[in-house]
Amino acid sequence: MSFGELALRRIPPIYTEGMDRELLPMLRLAGPVILAEIGWMSMGVVDTIMVGPLGPAAIGAAGMSNSLFFGVAVFGMGVMLGLDALVAKSYGAGRLDDCVRWLQHGVLVALVVAPTIMLIFYGALTTSARWGLHPAVRALAQPYMAILGLGALPLLLYATFRRYLQGMHLVWPVIAALVTANLVNAFGNWVLIWGRFGLPALGVNGSAWATVGSRVYMAAFLGCAIVGEHRKRGDAHTRTMFVFDAARVRRLLALGLPAASQVTLEVGVFAAVSALAGTLDPVSLGAHQIALNIAALAFMVPLGLSSAAAVRVGHAVGAGDRRRAVHAGWTAFAVGATITGIVGASFIVAPMPMLRAFTSDPQLLSIGVRLLSIAAAFQLFDGTQAVATGVLRGVGDTRTPMVMNVIGHWVFGLPVGWALCFWYRWGVSGLWVGLSIGLIFVAVVLTIAWHSKSRHLVLPVAVAPVAP
Repeated sequence: MSFGELALRRIPPIYTEGMDRELLPMLRLAGPVILAEIGWMSMGVVDTIMVGPLGPAAIGAAGMSNSLFFGVAVFGMGVMLGLDALVAKSYGAGRLDDCVRWLQHGVLVALVVAPTIMLIFYGALTTSARWGLHPAVRALAQPYMAILGLGALPLLLYATFRRYLQGMHLVWPVIAALVTANLVNAFGNWVLIWGRFGLPALGVNGSAWATVGSRVYMAAFLGCAIVGEHRKRGDAHTRTMFVFDAARVRRLLALGLPAASQVTLEVGVFAAVSALAGTLDPVSLGAHQIALNIAALAFMVPLGLSSAAAVRVGHAVGAGDRRRAVHAGWTAFAVGATITGIVGASFIVAPMPMLRAFTSDPQLLSIGVRLLSIAAAFQLFDGTQAVATGVLRGVGDTRTPMVMNVIGHWVFGLPVGWALCFWYRWGVSGLWVGLSIGLIFVAVVLTIAWHSKSRHLVLPVAVAPVAP
């Protein structure tokens, strides 16, 4: 019996009725979104692979710097997590002009948040000499981080445009942007790291410049895609003028800030673990970054499913259809459990081919195998907490995931991981065990929260609903 079948059997029959009708629409939306998430994460994977020949210190410096930047920038991206649900509700109610107004105010928020993100990141950079990083890692990480911070604004604009498109079921432009951006990034790495076409060889810093350039490209691509879509749809989009609405900004922030806090707390704990791993030897840090890239790439599947679930549930909420909202939520749980079960098994059965894509160093491979075996144990829980966060966001609950992430990751997971790593001398493996404990706690509690909410969900009746 598969994980998905087991999950379905544990759900009361009243909730499983109609899930078969929800499965295909969920997969049709989730498939492109998952591909988009994989495309996004592939850029970091490519960076790690292409700096691999420069040695463990370069792998560790680039990976740690990207983790720390994302740990800060993800707050700004997280503010936009409420945008897809808000756009989805307007779209489900047939209010195309309202969708555009949400986009306009999302861009406004991005323009305000981006400079704040840069100030925080560069403020952290000024203290990096006191982090206790290994000297070989610190020498490479400081200039890399200084370049990386320049990509904050295009990254937030990309996030805003993407959430808007996803909320209207328009995910193929996102796929196209990410596929071509990966090509831009890979080419930029090849040219700038090694000095092709007469350009100087910038080493690991060349990878940072390629990353910034690819983020500018993604934002421009999706901006052009939205302009083209508006022209195609006509008056409801092209003639919706911007008028500042403070209440709309407050509503976006009321939904987005808790979501941003939740995702920042979750991503932030991984960034904190990367910073702690940076105080170990370069080999341990390099193995950590390789294994983290593999685990993060696998996580893009439940993360994409989570976004799809938020949209499907949000559409049902906007249409005033309680049963469809509940069915969409449990369908996402079942699909997520099946996929993460398969991924976890692959980490145990065949870890070496994944690791060899990054390095042939025997020390890195040995530690990487141990870390992937730990990752295999938490795959089901990591996927479950991601899906639970999405379905709760679809009904407007972003506070519960935020609170549970504080408790699970920062009260339990990180302190335990720190103790196992430094007190009990487990090394980087101890940090990963601590991560697992936090993910298990969050997954269990959020699943219980969705079960309770789905039993008492009361929705308003929508006017002129649009079929999904």
